[in-house]
Amino acid sequence: MIKGSNVTLAALSDNVGSVIVGLGWGSPTGEGDADVSVLLLNADGKVRSDGDFYFYNNPVAADGSVQLLGKTPTADGNEDRISFDLTVVPDDVDRMVVAASRYEGARFGELEHVRLSLADGAGENLLRFVIEDADSVSAVIFGELYRRGEEWKFRAVGQGYDTGLVGLATDFGVDIEDDAAAVEAQDDSADDERTDAAAAAADEPVPQGTLRAVPSPRRPGDEGGPRKAATRPRTAKKKVTLPKEAGRTLAENESWKAARLFPVSALKSDRDREMRATSVLLAVMAQVPEFGRRLTAAFGAPAGRMETFTEVSLPHGDTPRRPDGVIRVERAGKLWTALVETKTNGNALKSDQVQAYMDIAARRGYEAVITLSNDVALEGSPLVDVKIDGRRKHKVALRHLSWAEVAHQAQMLIRHEGVGNGAHAWLLQELLHYLQHENSGCHGFQNMGRAWVPVRNGIDDETLCQGDPRALEVVESWERLIRQVCLGLGGELGQKVLPVQRVKRGTDPGALRSRLADQLCLDGKLQAELRIEGTPGILAVGADLRTGRLRTSIEVPAPEQGYPLSWAKRLVRRLAEAPADLHIETLVEGESAGPRGTLERLRPEPADMLPRDGARITGFRLSLLKGMGSSRGNAESGFIRSVDHAVLRFYTTVVAHVDRVTPRRTPAKEGAATTG
Repeated sequence: MIKGSNVTLAALSDNVGSVIVGLGWGSPTGEGDADVSVLLLNADGKVRSDGDFYFYNNPVAADGSVQLLGKTPTADGNEDRISFDLTVVPDDVDRMVVAASRYEGARFGELEHVRLSLADGAGENLLRFVIEDADSVSAVIFGELYRRGEEWKFRAVGQGYDTGLVGLATDFGVDIEDDAAAVEAQDDSADDERTDAAAAAADEPVPQGTLRAVPSPRRPGDEGGPRKAATRPRTAKKKVTLPKEAGRTLAENESWKAARLFPVSALKSDRDREMRATSVLLAVMAQVPEFGRRLTAAFGAPAGRMETFTEVSLPHGDTPRRPDGVIRVERAGKLWTALVETKTNGNALKSDQVQAYMDIAARRGYEAVITLSNDVALEGSPLVDVKIDGRRKHKVALRHLSWAEVAHQAQMLIRHEGVGNGAHAWLLQELLHYLQHENSGCHGFQNMGRAWVPVRNGIDDETLCQGDPRALEVVESWERLIRQVCLGLGGELGQKVLPVQRVKRGTDPGALRSRLADQLCLDGKLQAELRIEGTPGILAVGADLRTGRLRTSIEVPAPEQGYPLSWAKRLVRRLAEAPADLHIETLVEGESAGPRGTLERLRPEPADMLPRDGARITGFRLSLLKGMGSSRGNAESGFIRSVDHAVLRFYTTVVAHVDRVTPRRTPAKEGAATTG
């Protein structure tokens, strides 16, 4: 689409009762982000109340008409997705504006590939709108969904705001509070430099009646980073989370085990595990609305009354089929239905079985088939090769969930975001305990595949050739592992952790993996990068299959003010609890290498980190090396567990302590936050 054009949704698809809008962008530096927002407007072009403004602190409408689904990585950055259930939008809502904003002086011109996409309820992409001229603005209206009689239409807008989120929101009648919280500045040593701009701005007197943005409450990971200015609608009811540390037990000794709602010790066969895991998961989804909605919203399900079923018999030719589960959601008298096929342990999904469920769903008018296993789906590389008959008018969405993603969502809710009441939090805790038990079979991706050992041997004896399909299989397994590492670390921290993908827009994922496989044959290395919200740089992970070593590292940018010796001393202080064998390399301008050494050697003499020739310091690279597991599985000696442990250890002992090493930069030069 082009700016100003519009289209009737019903002309594009028969399945537009619900749609998913994606807002995406990339960053040439690998760092850059924006916050999405939605405003529901009446016929006068104003919000009916502040509750019609949806953003990251108010992500879901009570009637399910709007749900902010969060970020998902793409080939050229990341994408924020928003689900709209058009069947339940109140009659007095005339249009819904979709926008995004940057913060602390950042502009959309610093991003690339700024675009909007819209998909129907089956996940079929219907349209795309690219914004080319959002250079100097800090907020953009991407588009709007609006009514024309009984139909919904979409208009490509592309309007920018120099005044950011505040200007956009006030234009549509959102009441911005006139109170601002001062940003505290702390200085933990005599040689730490201060920047007073933020404090001066916070202390500036506000004329009576002046509208001012309110800094939003800090989200997990915001420590040490700029606060995002955001409007603050009325405070929602406080949600319940469970403490990370268990309280004092009344057990006499450690041999006493707490009673559990979902026992796992009696599970003997894979069939038992599949049936128990399906029943446990679906039961909790139906009883904990926040959790059920979290897992199904991305699949086009509306927000409504959910019921779940297991072992349902459905006619299919001469032999009835029994999918492992069925999910039904009712909203405004309409039903949304998904069939569920589950696998545990290392069992793979079967193409013919899934195809049969797709046929049944299409014939009965169901909306989706959801597959659930320990495997992780990759973009452009489906787990099951199922082709849908394009001649059928009704399209069924085929979606996949990993057990690791289910556990991640449960952990995010009960540890960080909260649910409606204590009983729901306890149910999620029991579900999480079940999924993490060694006998449940729901442990996530845990096998690098049959090609792992031959590829390692081929690299070791230099017989692995470019174009070998086994190398491609290992690259795909590595990508699945990294995505699972992101889920696990994100669940522990309560922060967004996403794989960084530095590729051009439109790059074919399969072609990219083929290039990485050829590179693996040449140098014997697997590489990945993770962006953790609130950290000062990208966390790099590398596995050298020639030497059998894992490297985790991060580059911390140098401050823009102060003296190099002060930077070095402060960095060493921050790393007081880091491993003694941590490698520190000073990054200098130009191609020459800077000084390097272990933390143990540099602690007494931080000045050794300064280049002798006076070259300008651009930052510091912190790295840890460790041996990697050799087996393809997830045992103590396995490669998968060694990668998981290396990333977690590096974050907890190093990265978590350097998130405030550098003083906050001025808004004009501040980099933005996340990558997909």
